[in-house]
Amino acid sequence: MEIMNTENISEELVVYHCSPTMAGLKTGSLFNCPTKNVRTFIKSIREMNRRLVPRGARIVPLKNMGKSTLVYMYRPDRLREDLRNRTAERILAERDYPVGEAEKCIVELVRRLEAGEGFPHEIGLFLGYPPEDVDAFMKNGAAGAKCIGVWKVYGDVETARRKFAQYKKCTQLYCEAFREHRSFDRLVVSCS
Repeated sequence: MEIMNTENISEELVVYHCSPTMAGLKTGSLFNCPTKNVRTFIKSIREMNRRLVPRGARIVPLKNMGKSTLVYMYRPDRLREDLRNRTAERILAERDYPVGEAEKCIVELVRRLEAGEGFPHEIGLFLGYPPEDVDAFMKNGAAGAKCIGVWKVYGDVETARRKFAQYKKCTQLYCEAFREHRSFDRLVVSCS
């Protein structure tokens, strides 16, 4: 898929990187978006959220890196549910996140990214990765991973492989549908 480099956030770019989140299959997705003019970019994020929020999704800039911005699309209801997992709560509590307050956790994640203290590996919790796999990666790095796909898997390989295949198929179908119909709004499944 050819991704256009414009001042606005590209619908094509969002579809390419966030299809499983748009479909309601995944809690969140991350991608880098070219940014020429920050003011125009923020305005386009607001416009996109005007369309996404009624369908139970949001998109937020996490970190401006000069010529690009790290962007996070997520499902707030799913994120709240994911972060209530005991292992996720423990990981966040150990790192002084405001456990039990998903939106404030995103604010803390942004603060950490902006501080440039390295990449916070707990970000996997915000993307819907299994907390046990996030925890194992934080403790062991790549060592001991049983499988590598969308994330490094230390636990249930078969379930992870099914999800990887589901995400890949979803992205393929969404990219084809977007190319054919150019209807971004129809691709965002309502989950609220």
